[in-house]
Amino acid sequence: MEYVYLPLEQEKIQKKGWIEVVCGSMFSGKTEELIRRLKRAEFAKQDIVVFKPRLDVRYSVSEVKTHNGCAVDSHAVDRSSDMLKHAEHAQVVGIDEAQFFDSELPMVLSELANQGKRVIAAGLDMDYLGRPFGVMPNLIAMAEFVTKVHAICLHCGDLALHSHRTTKSKKLVELGETDIYQPLCRQCFVKARAQNVANLK
Repeated sequence: MEYVYLPLEQEKIQKKGWIEVVCGSMFSGKTEELIRRLKRAEFAKQDIVVFKPRLDVRYSVSEVKTHNGCAVDSHAVDRSSDMLKHAEHAQVVGIDEAQFFDSELPMVLSELANQGKRVIAAGLDMDYLGRPFGVMPNLIAMAEFVTKVHAICLHCGDLALHSHRTTKSKKLVELGETDIYQPLCRQCFVKARAQNVANLK
């Protein structure tokens, strides 16, 4: 999917709301792209507000932060509906780790966009088994703009779209970084999954 460039003038004179989704595997730069867009909105003197799920405490409790340390202040919330009371005066709303939110998130983001806000959501589009993750398919279907970003496969150097878990945990949500996850391309992911199954026999 192609990245749609939004001119600074369009960001500054915002009259209509819409939803943008940035998706991909772990280590693909989703949060970095989210922060880049939010910083541009700040440069255009727009009011922004950022949200993250409260369970994501890997780097910071009160910030959305990239692997390399770029950060933006955020609200940690338990439910997606909590965003509505904090985003009343915002022109641009950012959401990180969207896949961890509850099933109401698509409707909440749609409501924000209907209010004329620019909504930017970033999240994993697939879980560690390669299945669509949580509410992400719904967000992708509803969004005006979708950007799929890729990491680099740790095994072969090709473009990676999978987040392969290297531990035996079967929990859907398992917070971690390079200690338990590897970005892999399709072929390397299939081989790694097959090896995991063989090791369990």
